[in-house]
Amino acid sequence: MQIIALIIIGAAAGLIATRLMRLQTDLLTTVGIGVLGALVGGLVLRFLMMVGGWLAGFVGAVIASMLIIWFWQRLRNR
Repeated sequence: MQIIALIIIGAAAGLIATRLMRLQTDLLTTVGIGVLGALVGGLVLRFLMMVGGWLAGFVGAVIASMLIIWFWQRLRNR
């Protein structure tokens, strides 16, 4: 079922991409462009989400560490 969805989404994406780029191609080429674009785009998006997840975790850790330091300084100054 996922392959059918990939072909349908690829065909739609290929159609839109070829029209936006003003490229005249036959149906098989349009679907091929779209399926390849869906695969490459999916891989790139997953990579960016993975890196973004790591980055978000790092930023969260820094902010939490700063909050702990601030709280610790407030307790020490009492």
